[in-house]
Amino acid sequence: MRERTHLEQNIESINNIEQGLNDNIELIELAGEENDDTMIAESEKAILDLQTLTQRRRLESLLSGEADQNDAYLQVNAGAGGTEAQDWADMLLRMYVRWSERRSYKITVLERSDGEEAGIKSVTLKIEGHQAYGWLKTETGVHRLVRISPYDSSARRHTSFASVSVSPVIDDSIEIEIEEKDLRVDTYRSSGAGGQHVNKTDSAVRITHMPTGVVAACQNERSQHQNRAQAMALLKARLYEMELQKRIEEQAKEHGEKSDIGWGHQIRSYVLHPYQMVKDLRTGTETTNSQGVLDGDLDMFLESSLAQLCGGEGRD
Repeated sequence: MRERTHLEQNIESINNIEQGLNDNIELIELAGEENDDTMIAESEKAILDLQTLTQRRRLESLLSGEADQNDAYLQVNAGAGGTEAQDWADMLLRMYVRWSERRSYKITVLERSDGEEAGIKSVTLKIEGHQAYGWLKTETGVHRLVRISPYDSSARRHTSFASVSVSPVIDDSIEIEIEEKDLRVDTYRSSGAGGQHVNKTDSAVRITHMPTGVVAACQNERSQHQNRAQAMALLKARLYEMELQKRIEEQAKEHGEKSDIGWGHQIRSYVLHPYQMVKDLRTGTETTNSQGVLDGDLDMFLESSLAQLCGGEGRD
């Protein structure tokens, strides 16, 4: 039923684009006969808007990977640098939450570790919505911030780093086999907001996959059993993402390409001083509207990186 709904929405969208194009072409012809320059200008603008919408629909059609339609797990980790880096990680968290809200995606915080003074050390979100993983999968990497530090009494410029990791929520169509003997399960007391129950019981769960060292944790649910189930689902997602990255790297080697996918790769710079600019270092896409990007206006970066990943389709 979910797939049928998405197909119906896509068909309706294409029909609306086609109808809108035909209607505006007719309006331009009529306006030309009546020498109505205002109507011609309005119709031409409407056609340009349809072109932008068509480019987005074309890009969405390229999200055909086996997990591109799935929900996503997104984790943000502060880099070295204490309060500065932790505050930057919190800014990134806000940016992705704002972006998700614009698309009416559902957001759940599975695990959060707050900084001692400000910001966060790490956070894991579950983002639920159509093609959430497909849209966010190119956000994995290191994000760099340059600004005048609000925590420096001398008002010096600081550079901070935070890493982002995105994995798909695994559904029944993808099988991930994990042996129980390869797991180490630790329980601990949840921290942060959550009420008396959360703070008084060791309900939070951390699962470590011993062969790979991959760790997944959840403290959002009220019971240890529920947190274990969520952590296990997150672990499967990260193992799947790790395998997916291996495939991409192997394909790149076969074609003689350099693969920049990985935790250590810096993908984007956010400069707030001495000038305003956000630049994607993979695609060259940039904007001076830094505050808009930090408020969740990410689409231009997502579209350009996905277009590059999908073979140059997308934004022109």
